[in-house]
Amino acid sequence: MATSELATAHYAVTTMTSDRAGRRQLAPETAPSPNDLDGLRSRAAALRQAASLPQADSAVLLEAALADLDGAIAALDDVNSAGPGTDGRALSGLHSDRRLLHAVFTGTPAPLYVVDHDGTVLRANAAACELLGVGPGYATGRSLAALVEPSVRAALRSQLAAAARTAAAARLRCGMLADAGVIRCELEIRPLAVRGDVDRLLITVSPDGGARPGPRAQRAAARSGAEPPDAAAAADAAVASATRRYDLLATAARQLLEARTVSESVLLQRAARLLAGALATWAVIDVRRREQLHRHYVAGPEDPASAGLTQAVAAANPGPASIPYQVFESGQTLLSTHVDDEMSLGQPASGPPLLARLSGASLLSVAMSDESRPFGVLTLIRRADDGQFSMADAALAEEIGALLGLAIASRRTLRQRTDAADALRASLLPPVLKAVPGVEIASAHLAPTRGREVGGDFYDVYPTPGGWGVAIGDVCGKGEDAAAATAAARHAIRVLAHSTADPADVLRGANEIMLAEEFGGRFVTASAAHLSWRDSHLRIVLANTGHPAPVLIRPDGRTDRVPGGGVPLGIFPDPEPAKVEFQLSDGDVLFFYTDGLADARSPQTKYFEDSLGDSLAQLAGSRAADIVSEMRKIVLDFSGNVLHDDLTMLALRVGTPPSS
Repeated sequence: MATSELATAHYAVTTMTSDRAGRRQLAPETAPSPNDLDGLRSRAAALRQAASLPQADSAVLLEAALADLDGAIAALDDVNSAGPGTDGRALSGLHSDRRLLHAVFTGTPAPLYVVDHDGTVLRANAAACELLGVGPGYATGRSLAALVEPSVRAALRSQLAAAARTAAAARLRCGMLADAGVIRCELEIRPLAVRGDVDRLLITVSPDGGARPGPRAQRAAARSGAEPPDAAAAADAAVASATRRYDLLATAARQLLEARTVSESVLLQRAARLLAGALATWAVIDVRRREQLHRHYVAGPEDPASAGLTQAVAAANPGPASIPYQVFESGQTLLSTHVDDEMSLGQPASGPPLLARLSGASLLSVAMSDESRPFGVLTLIRRADDGQFSMADAALAEEIGALLGLAIASRRTLRQRTDAADALRASLLPPVLKAVPGVEIASAHLAPTRGREVGGDFYDVYPTPGGWGVAIGDVCGKGEDAAAATAAARHAIRVLAHSTADPADVLRGANEIMLAEEFGGRFVTASAAHLSWRDSHLRIVLANTGHPAPVLIRPDGRTDRVPGGGVPLGIFPDPEPAKVEFQLSDGDVLFFYTDGLADARSPQTKYFEDSLGDSLAQLAGSRAADIVSEMRKIVLDFSGNVLHDDLTMLALRVGTPPSS
């Protein structure tokens, strides 16, 4: 430092200090002279010059500025007590000096905070805002404890209280929470006494020389888009930050699309793990159950020390006063760059608050909804060395929360429809088949593996005049309308068969009902048979309306197709069902099926109908239940476990006639 520069700095400090002492000796009625004001201006200019020197001592400069500030306050008090007769020029000069001192405070290179006794920031100069990487006025009204790392907040509050109580200076080493991470520094706490006003505290921040954010803070700076000094580098950093956010959003969307077969719980767990590694230190997901918010999953750092913290947070449901609950009720995003309330995440049954245990310094909470129904809340937490969440982070989290809400809504809707389809399908198929004396009966129904809509297959066994009836059918189409037509056809056949033994008459009556109800042009293929014993043979009268004809399996392995034909029900008012009569002996099997079996396709697009006869021939002599079970395995192996349509099988094996 040059000799002239040192002399200038020394002059600024000594003259301002001596002036401070002199002014305190002024009589109340003495008004400052123009020379005093000129001296204040010259000293302020010298102070600015000294502050710009490379080796400037910020503590000495601060003491000088405070000395001049005390002098100006004393002068203002003198003018206020002098009454109306005070010289107008002196008063004007004091107003000018007040503005000057405000400029000195604002432009002082050392970061300064003026706080109330409870730690609330009342003023912060430009250097303090620059240190944190925030705009002017950001710190005002916030608690100073929220601007330091969580581990020293309690100590800072105690130091502030002690300084206010004892009027003694105090020092505290800590980390300030900047936008790109933690800045190591020392806080000097001094009482600030102003005559005629409430005493306050002045906090001077002295950053460690050469302090730089660590690796995690550098990653946080990249996430937040913090600008480096160079303009070109700043533009590159902004583009890189935006690209990372888009990549994360694309990854989350792809993860949701690829998780079509996983449960809602697994889906949320995967999303939490993704965000905990890419956007936050911790990710907490709370879901709505019985109109209350319950903790569902917590993801965080994968190390042994964090495992216990994860379990502790997962075990505590968010209370009504927590930030996740507030977001759940309001549906609005809540971003707290510097979290002051340690109860923001909730309070466990014992021990410190959850946010304090996680060392959470910045918190972001968004709703998971489909714009009409709230499903839960996604909360992201960063530790101090990971930096603060930005508005861009909040926008990204909102998009991911919306995607999760839509994924949850679609899964719950699909589950509801699946449950309804299963219930409707069960109502169309008899839970227990009626027993026919001397006949083994077995059945199987396979739902399609592609799509979950209700199919149109039905089958039934029921008593008829002089015997028993068997029916199987299929309605054209799928869904609720097809299910309604299926139910109408099945119940119509069952009811009509109670009054007539002729299956052809039964199908004619069912056709009239189908036409009268107008099921949207849907038609039904069906086979109905009447069974009755004639000595040692089982007499079969079979009527068919466009349904695949059953296969007759002889004990020696021969297979024959029973003649079929006929017009499906629900198309013409006077169809004539195809009718055939034959007898079955001991060991014979009559195998009914729907077109889903015949139309099953292999990966090579071959149809199972071509090998149906050979497959059944291999099962000759088997029990009815074994035939159905083996055919199930054969068709699934043939199709590669992919069924495009539901299929139904019904096997009747003739045994010993019942005794009269």
